[in-house]
Amino acid sequence: MRIILFLTIFVIMSVSGVLLDGDTDLFTFVRLKYSGQLTRLSSWRVDWPASDRNFIFQLREQTNIAVAPREKIIEVGASELFEYPFAYMLEVGSLRLSAPEAENLREYLLRGGFIFIDDFHGEREWKRFYNEFKKIFPNREPEDIPISHPIFHCFFDINELIQIPGLRSFFNGRTYERFDGYPAYCRGVYDDYGRLMMMINFNTDLGDAWEHAAEDFYPREYSNMALKMGINAVVYTLTH
Repeated sequence: MRIILFLTIFVIMSVSGVLLDGDTDLFTFVRLKYSGQLTRLSSWRVDWPASDRNFIFQLREQTNIAVAPREKIIEVGASELFEYPFAYMLEVGSLRLSAPEAENLREYLLRGGFIFIDDFHGEREWKRFYNEFKKIFPNREPEDIPISHPIFHCFFDINELIQIPGLRSFFNGRTYERFDGYPAYCRGVYDDYGRLMMMINFNTDLGDAWEHAAEDFYPREYSNMALKMGINAVVYTLTH
């Protein structure tokens, strides 16, 4: 059984070496930048950079994947995205895509890319995301990913989904962020060959759990699960 050990992660990452030109074999954690903001607290940059760097640290510690020590921020419409197999996007209730951006994401996914979506809550935000999603895939639908799917078992065995609270929700004594934001769902979008190319974590906040993984006040059970979900998604991306 693998056990995730928490250290003062953000401090450790701050003194790591930088990625040198030519280190193309390293896996790089990509965060997607997009237009749109639902509230002043919701945008593509939420939880950055601590969330990304804590996750990167644990990905390096828990696997033998060669991982770049810094995240990379790439705009959703950039051709540079095609150089990286995995991308993270959150707060997609505030996502706004132009037609060229949606086309770029569609091409990226169909060519073998994977997008890991996180941290949006309630039916209002789902509808906003769904409207943008249909710009990417007018003829595809998100569907619940069964717990038997390889993405839940390709590294860690995950046999049950739990709702992971953001920090404010946790301090308010609940796991959900919106009154209609329960339970948590993990939905996916598949290509024509059955490969999962988008994992949609809805009514849950993995990024907050990554961000506060080293903090004593945040429950370890939530950080452990959030890190396992993310690590499994990276391993799935690199092996499928």
